[in-house]
Amino acid sequence: MKILIDFFPILLFFGAYKAYDIYVGTAVLMAATVLQMGLVYLIDRKLQMMHKVTLVLILVFGTLTLVLHDERFIKWKPTVLYGATALALALAVWVYKKNFLKLMLGSQLSLPDPVWMRLNQVWVAYSAFMAILNGYVAAYYSTEAWVNFKIWGYVFPLAFIIGQGIYIARYLRTDEPGA
Repeated sequence: MKILIDFFPILLFFGAYKAYDIYVGTAVLMAATVLQMGLVYLIDRKLQMMHKVTLVLILVFGTLTLVLHDERFIKWKPTVLYGATALALALAVWVYKKNFLKLMLGSQLSLPDPVWMRLNQVWVAYSAFMAILNGYVAAYYSTEAWVNFKIWGYVFPLAFIIGQGIYIARYLRTDEPGA
């Protein structure tokens, strides 16, 4: 169910873009993201920081896209989000000596500190890669190609999540004897 909630806005955006245009798609994305965050809040009784940042960026960049009638804003939103994520995680760990991943997920996952550090480094690299990739597609390809990249490009986050799961699985402790 949660995976459906995660993909809900992008699927509606894609459908609205294909049926109408980037501006209708953007308006639908904005509304769907507000609804998505409402559902997440109803289920979890809170929004994670990433949810809040995503919501604000979609509303700000979406509004700029609609008001200025300039599709570049919505196309660059993922680049800004991924770039900010890479920068925040890097600064937190290397300047402030805080691992945000561990702070956010440490209550749900018990992992050794070196594993948290590697996860943080991988998240920095992944986020930087995705920022660069989206920026490249947004700058050098048509809006149609960018929208298709947004849909088919979901293979990157899915592969990343599966890879993380495989990596951390060996470090997770179970309470079952003999496991």
